[in-house]
Order: sequence, then structure tokens, then C-alpha cells
Amino acid sequence: MSLKFAILTSLTERAGSGIELARRFDRSIGYFWPATHQQIYRELGRLCDDGLIRELPSEGPVGRGQPRRFEVTAEGSDSLQEWISEVDDPEPMRSTIAVRVRAAAATGGAGEVRQALVHHRERRLEMLRRYREIEQRDFAGIAPDDAHAVLQHRVLVLGIEVEQAWIEWCDQTLASLEGLPPRGGDDMLNR
Repeated sequence: MSLKFAILTSLTERAGSGIELARRFDRSIGYFWPATHQQIYRELGRLCDDGLIRELPSEGPVGRGQPRRFEVTAEGSDSLQEWISEVDDPEPMRSTIAVRVRAAAATGGAGEVRQALVHHRERRLEMLRRYREIEQRDFAGIAPDDAHAVLQHRVLVLGIEVEQAWIEWCDQTLASLEGLPPRGGDDMLNR
């Protein structure tokens, strides 16, 4: 997947300027496909060059600093529709906390990883709270035949369930640490 399709999706939902798009990423799409503002602006240029989006005529006199607004072209819509039907393998997980726990296993530093696990759990709990607030605000009482809302909600449910799984894993791993010595013996380092 590339940022290209995340931007095409957002502009298909609603035309907008680069700054509006960056704000949308900060509030929604960025939760599952993060991008910096610089990456978004760079990709907008490529999408224009490729004919997948176009700049909308400006409203009023063109002035310096006036935001350029974009919309998806028919070619961009076709490209997005074609991409939707493609099949991908799941992306491999990358997790710093998993590497830390593995490093603690390798070095015998079970006690040292505790603080990192507690911190990780707290951040995951914050995300879970944020997702539940979004769910309550945006998806309470959605109609079961509203494809737009139902599918957007399913993406949010994925985020909620991922955060719940991470919190449960942190809890179980922290509980496992309770039965271990804070520092393994020297034999851990000689393996």
C-alpha cells in the first residue's frame, strides 16, 4: 500500500486543500496510515503529475499563500477502484516493545523492561479511550444499510480491538514478570 491510495480515499470522500488533507490525516486516516504534512504535499504533487487528481479552480483572485484545492479525477477514481479489488498479504508487525521484551529475555533483564511495558500499556489505553470517544461521537446509532458509515466504523472497530489486544498482552506480560527474578543469572548472557 502507499500513501497514494490513502490520499485518493480522503479526496474521494471530500475535495480539499493540502492543509485540510493533513488535518484529516491527523484526525482519522493517520490513525492507521500515518504521514507527515511534507509527505502528503509531496504525494499531492505526484498525484497531480500522474493525472489522478486535479487542482480545482480557485475561488476569487489568485493570491500568494492561497491554498490550492484538489479533487480526484476519473482516472484517479478508476485507479482507486482497481486497487480496492486487489489482494495483499498482511503487513508484518513491527513493534519496539516486542523487541524490548525479547532483549530482556536474551539479557536476563526481566525487571528492566517493566517500566517500558507499563508506559506502553498507558499509551495503548489512551488510544483506546480516544477511539471509543470517536465511536460514541460519530457512530452511535448508524443505520445498518449506510455503507459509508458501516465500513468506516469497521475500520474504527479494528483499531479498538487492536488496542484491546495490546492492553491484554501488556497485562499478561506484566503478570508474567511477577514470577521472574528481576535479573537473570549470568547463564542468560552465556547462551
